[in-house]
Amino acid sequence: MTYHPKSDFIATMIERGFLADCTDYQGLDEALISGCKPAYIGFDATAKSLHVGSLIQIMMLRWFQKTGHQPITLMGGGTTKVGDPSFRADERPLLGPEQIDENIAGIKKVFSAYIDYDSDAENKALMLNNAEWLDGLNYLDFLRDIGRHFSVNRMLAFESVKSRLDREQSLSFLEFNYMILQAYDFLELNRRYGCVLQMGGSDQWGNIVNGIDLTRRVLDHEIYGLTSPLLTTSDGKKMGKSQDGAVWLNAEMRSPYEFWQFWRNTTDADVGRFLKLYTEMPVDECDRLGALQGSEINEAKIRLANEITALLHGAEAAAKAEATAREVFEKGGVGGDLPTLTLSADELGDGMSIVQVIVKSGLAKSGKEAKRLIAENGAKLDDAPLTDAGLMIDAGALSSPIKLSAGKKRHALVQLG
Repeated sequence: MTYHPKSDFIATMIERGFLADCTDYQGLDEALISGCKPAYIGFDATAKSLHVGSLIQIMMLRWFQKTGHQPITLMGGGTTKVGDPSFRADERPLLGPEQIDENIAGIKKVFSAYIDYDSDAENKALMLNNAEWLDGLNYLDFLRDIGRHFSVNRMLAFESVKSRLDREQSLSFLEFNYMILQAYDFLELNRRYGCVLQMGGSDQWGNIVNGIDLTRRVLDHEIYGLTSPLLTTSDGKKMGKSQDGAVWLNAEMRSPYEFWQFWRNTTDADVGRFLKLYTEMPVDECDRLGALQGSEINEAKIRLANEITALLHGAEAAAKAEATAREVFEKGGVGGDLPTLTLSADELGDGMSIVQVIVKSGLAKSGKEAKRLIAENGAKLDDAPLTDAGLMIDAGALSSPIKLSAGKKRHALVQLG
């Protein structure tokens, strides 16, 4: 990156590793130094929570506000009904309006931890829903007024569509409309709120460029797009996934302890990069911690986990998670904040096989996986190797909670309720 920005926001994006591409660095830079400007990122409501893969976008909105501008979080109440086909191998399952509203309610909980919607400041954040303007569209008017500005040839050339067609996977007309609707979002946000910038992951580049082009054609306004890199870990895994599924941001879907543990398990090579992206620590300190070697890097990982967990769940939750981890790993204790499976007496009956208990606790996805874990000496019961897949757990065994472990890093408590 050879561009030398004047605005605090673009300088921060470049310095901390957020920036993949921008439609016009100089134009955007000039706009941002001329006063408070609105920018948005759209979030479709495909689940009841966002996961760690969306955290880079949330942090971009946070930095946008911290550098004096107005972030807009746009909930895709309308676009979720269609589903974004970008870089997907198949069509998304269609959700009904009630499920979408329920998902939006869950997603909204996270944003207030990062972004200020309540202050009286000029750059107070806005939470909007594109169903507000998409639900009432008249199809014929929309085709005539908006559809005529889109070239099908150009849309087919976008990488997100091309990659799907190259694999000879069908792309429905419904999905093809998604990019027109997202472009229309940018037009409406510019018209209603003076929004000058759309941000997103680099997979959204085609959709963002469409919105800029449409707004220039219809309103003759100058607006901009900026994308972040699509993050993978240094070992090539997609960000936001772990051994036991998506790393959700909502506490009821992934406990603060499990969230903390995900970051504590970061690969050595990713520590410095993640500190810059997911915390607000000074860049020099991020680089220093990321360069540590041997056992010292583990303290850097604890710092990473604490900082990220404190931002989302609060400092108390982060401190509690660290205390639990130290108790579990360093002292071999049980820890008061581990994921807990509570079995009722009826559920337990005369006894339940240890294989079933492992599956119910979430440490394995199936009985087959649990048996393999035991056979490969990867399972422990109260820190002792578990070798008998036929072991039965009865009420006597649960007179006090037991601790199950899968490998060195995943644990659960099992108790009688």
